Amino acid sequence: MDEGVEAVEATLAGQQAAHDADLEAVAAALLRQDLDGERFAGAIRRSIDMLLDGQHTGRFSWDQLYKTEKAHAGTLIEINLQREFGFDDGLSMDYRIVGIEVDCKFSQTRGAWMIPPEARGHLLLVVWASDAASLWCAGLVRADPGMLNTGGNRDAKTTLSKAGRAAIRWLFYDAPLKANLLLRLSQGDVAAIVAHKSGQRRVDELFLRAQGELVSRTVVATVARQEDYMKRVRYNGGSRSRLQPRGIVILGHYKSHTDIAHRLGLPVPQTGDSVSARLARRQPHHGDAPYIELGGEQWTLALPEDPEVAVPKLPET
Repeated sequence: MDEGVEAVEATLAGQQAAHDADLEAVAAALLRQDLDGERFAGAIRRSIDMLLDGQHTGRFSWDQLYKTEKAHAGTLIEINLQREFGFDDGLSMDYRIVGIEVDCKFSQTRGAWMIPPEARGHLLLVVWASDAASLWCAGLVRADPGMLNTGGNRDAKTTLSKAGRAAIRWLFYDAPLKANLLLRLSQGDVAAIVAHKSGQRRVDELFLRAQGELVSRTVVATVARQEDYMKRVRYNGGSRSRLQPRGIVILGHYKSHTDIAHRLGLPVPQTGDSVSARLARRQPHHGDAPYIELGGEQWTLALPEDPEVAVPKLPET
């Protein structure tokens, strides 16, 4: 097709979307419930984590999933979005939002949503996410004939045309997805963590190698691969007490811990998060580095040249 014709079609598609009252009503309803996208992002994060099932499988990457599991991702996202927002069941599509039929479509390839014949003419909630990039998108578009490619697969499913992709009314575009820490660590660090046979030693290695990073309970579950996985973090035999002699503290979401994180310039743990850091007694060579008081002494983030020294036990309030 001539590029000029494509440009005109894309412009017309955008104008058509702007005048689609039902589309705008659904967009307004969604944004009223989730203006910053946190609820959308949470539902997507939960869906990916459910697929990986790291606690029982040790998996943490999309590439580790079976083909049938990848095909199930869209269904999980559809279900978890409905649970999060309480959408009514649709009569012919997945949802009814403010009384309007909406079909939910997910693809891990941006723009590759598969649209069945029965969805044509209806509104689509199109969702894309990449765990590797820690990004996601969600938008609305109407599956009118002019928005769809001709042809299709043997199930008569088709995809959005260039004009259709241009017509998407984006609610959130390249919004941040809570990072999967095990995808951010180096291959060497991950290999060292999973090499241990003991779940406790794997969790110890995780907090040794991921200092200064937020560690979610999902990551702990994936590394520990045990039922009471958060026990592996705590004092009384967990990583907090096992790493204490090496000067490493593990901060959680206790008020005292979040205060320490703020004062030391570390990421602040939210519910279920942990962050580890090695501390050293404050010395002149630390200069104006921020510090805290523990056990009647001043402690600061250790420099590479600082020796490992036992750190006092953290308060748990």
